[in-house]
Amino acid sequence: MPRILAGLLTLLMVLGAAPPSRAGSSSPPPPADSPAPAHPETEADAQETTPPRVSYLHGEVSFWRPGAADWAPAALNMPLAPGDVLYAGPAGNVEIQIGPRAFARAAYGAQIGLDNQEPDFIQLRVTSGHAALDLRELAPGHTVELDTPGAAFTVDRAGYYHAEVRPDTTAFRTYRGGSAVMTPAGGTATPVAANQQVVITGGDSPRVETAAPPALTAWDRWNYQRSDYLAQPASAKQLPAGVYGAETLDQHGSWRTVESYGSVWVPAGVAPGWSPYSTGRWIWDPRFGWTWLDDAPWGWAPYHHGRWIFVGSYWAWAPGPIIVRPVYSPALVVFLGGPVVVGRPLYWAPLGWGEPVIRWWGRPRYVGVAWWGGWGGPRVVNNVVISRTTTVNVTTINVYRNVNVTNAVVGVPADRFGQGAVRPVRLADAGEARRLTPVRGAVDVRPVAASVTGSATAAATRPPDAIRARPVVATRAPVDTAPVLREQGLPAAAAATAPQPQQRIVPAPARVTPPAASVTPTPGVTTPAPGPARGPAGSGRATPDDGPRERVRGGDRGPRQTTPPDAGRVPAPARPTVTPPAPSAPGAPAPSVAAPTPQSAPPAPAAPAVRQAPVAAPPPAPPAPAVQNAPPRARQSAPVERPPRVEPPGKGAPERGPGERGGQERGGPERGPRGDRDR
Repeated sequence: MPRILAGLLTLLMVLGAAPPSRAGSSSPPPPADSPAPAHPETEADAQETTPPRVSYLHGEVSFWRPGAADWAPAALNMPLAPGDVLYAGPAGNVEIQIGPRAFARAAYGAQIGLDNQEPDFIQLRVTSGHAALDLRELAPGHTVELDTPGAAFTVDRAGYYHAEVRPDTTAFRTYRGGSAVMTPAGGTATPVAANQQVVITGGDSPRVETAAPPALTAWDRWNYQRSDYLAQPASAKQLPAGVYGAETLDQHGSWRTVESYGSVWVPAGVAPGWSPYSTGRWIWDPRFGWTWLDDAPWGWAPYHHGRWIFVGSYWAWAPGPIIVRPVYSPALVVFLGGPVVVGRPLYWAPLGWGEPVIRWWGRPRYVGVAWWGGWGGPRVVNNVVISRTTTVNVTTINVYRNVNVTNAVVGVPADRFGQGAVRPVRLADAGEARRLTPVRGAVDVRPVAASVTGSATAAATRPPDAIRARPVVATRAPVDTAPVLREQGLPAAAAATAPQPQQRIVPAPARVTPPAASVTPTPGVTTPAPGPARGPAGSGRATPDDGPRERVRGGDRGPRQTTPPDAGRVPAPARPTVTPPAPSAPGAPAPSVAAPTPQSAPPAPAAPAVRQAPVAAPPPAPPAPAVQNAPPRARQSAPVERPPRVEPPGKGAPERGPGERGGQERGGPERGPRGDRDR
């Protein structure tokens, strides 16, 4: 018995000597020493789908969203929701990223809209102009549907596809090993083989002609080269494969290694006193509610993934450890409020390392929940690292590290929130900021018509009435946005200038085996009636890098560590990138020629009857703007040539539109955080 008592006494002395944890420590929370046990993907994570984004703009491009009063200028990095429509004017060009390595582009009088999006399905409509699908990767079981007035085209494999919609015909061409299934208004599905063109004339009883596709136009070649550039950005090795916008990080900042955080990205060219979530505006998204739309061309990944940290004297974006399946968030901020006072601003601040976002979007049971969706690093609550299995009561979360950073807390009057670009008010008094109460759930602000487009007064080009009201052939009806609009107090009835999503619904095609690519149809042969679909789908789809589970490499062991740069030195900027040549316009359909052999770098003979746009002398790159507190120097990239011009049927070549916007173009000049034209 004495030995037992002595042992217990020794044990108590050892436990009493253990130092207590300090919840209020000012140092950054260290990563966990050992990985946490694997945890299943939450139901909320499984329901999140990264929305398509507007990733490139050139010329006049207009945007429509249900609930808006009128068309508005399209904005770079706008997340798209079902019901959204974009119109590229006569000299316009727009790119929509629909996957990690998948893009839809429309140009020169094209109207393109998003009708549906599910985790494995996306449905687009084109009622006029030229549209291209450049699918460098398409996961098995995923489908892209392109609906046109002539037929619905279903694509389930990687390739390049060009649709040309004229008033009386629809042409669809496949290149680079791509194949599709065509379902015209008659409802009978027919495979479209690789390197084939189909031309559909008529409505209820269409006439279908098959032939070899014409040679790639200069616009097609520009699409190829742009996708080549977007497919391999240098920043991709720092990010999960499913995070969009890595190429803009290469152009507008540099990577550093910071102790306890790993690799972080520092923006270049920001103004003195700048802070994240201070140069942009809040827009209302029918799926995600209040969403941050930043003015910077790089403003996608750093505002929808990862966390922001303040290192000494500058801000840096920390993506955290690489995970297999990144999850999109409309913004990663904490909203801050206080006593209800008329005119009192609604404030917000960027979340710090490992801090949860209190959801304000999604199904009711997820609103007001502490959420770490898509975050692979340690979980931090009140500056303390917690286990992944810890149940968190959001009412106990009251410490947010970035609230204490000067100029980090910004806000606007509640009655101006979400009503276009409003200059935010900075809360410089840290004591007052700490007295604000975190908003634990939905933001008590209802959207207005200006909230859905992000522009209150700016005018935009409206598409012609015939284009807006033109019906398309589709396999399913578009998403009905009226219920959610009525719930938010927005007008559910379409405005007089709204697109009219009329559709002729046809049965969804069964998986079909396209004819062998080596069999080239005779040019000009008229097919009176499409044949029935048979057999399973062909193979050849690229294998995705991401899967349905969120597996963390290294668990909670913290961020990946790389060799840090020399002490006191800023990493040298990367060499300027090479500008791809500017494309020429798609032009009128060329006479049928022999189908080019599919290859990774296809030959680019000039298409017959296509007028090549003259290449303008490139403008000089603008000088680098002022840098705050010694972030890395802004890269001066090579100037970019403008996209092509087109000669519509029966018309002269349209005039050149205003400057391009996007920053994703290799070597594209940027004029401040808004690109070439302020919004």
